[in-house]
Amino acid sequence: MGPADIISRPFSSLQSYVSFSLIREFYLYETKWGDTMNKINDSILPADFYQQPTLELAKSLLGCLIVKETADGTASGFIVETEAYIGPGDRAAHSFGNRRTKRTEVMFGNSGLIYTYVMHTHTLVNVVSGGPENPEAILIRAIEPYSGLELMQERRGIADIHKWTDGPGKLTKALGITMDDYGRSFTDPPLYLAAGKKPGHISSGPRVGIDNSGEAKDYPWRFWVTDNPYISRKNLIKNRGPK
Repeated sequence: MGPADIISRPFSSLQSYVSFSLIREFYLYETKWGDTMNKINDSILPADFYQQPTLELAKSLLGCLIVKETADGTASGFIVETEAYIGPGDRAAHSFGNRRTKRTEVMFGNSGLIYTYVMHTHTLVNVVSGGPENPEAILIRAIEPYSGLELMQERRGIADIHKWTDGPGKLTKALGITMDDYGRSFTDPPLYLAAGKKPGHISSGPRVGIDNSGEAKDYPWRFWVTDNPYISRKNLIKNRGPK
């Protein structure tokens, strides 16, 4: 059974043929990384990584490995889609106009902190950026599953691996991210980021689901790994192009 055969089959139907680790390698074969066979760097990213300007950080996060340790086990995936929210001047940001509430308080803290919130019963996870008193953040919109595949499948309850983590609420459920992670740092377990892999090309376009944000709805502050099959909105790629 070769890569094309494995990729064309539903994930659940493969378990009687090959191991989870082999399935994972073949699904990685499918994606559009600069060099899929490069060794993955699982070193935790240091605090200074998060000191980049928010738009640059949103692109630098692509390819990073997000890891969550829980009592049930550890699961991880490569970040393949992000959205930047540039604080007080961005009508789509929770902190627009320096809005400071119990929910947004962490956004006023150090870059690299974890900002989780609940939307439509789903937990969403963000990377705080911009530095102290400059409330900016980056939403992690989609990841490519990497490890803990059995655990992810159990949590999501569906067979198709492409649908486990192709959305901000889906990925948190698959990884086991909850509101308990609010205010922690991405530099320490149980929820942390590692260097991962470098994407070959990055595309950009307008953010998703912010139609009531005036001119901000058109800002091209959504970034994704070009042609990656795990992104959340595959039909919203009209403005894509390598960046």
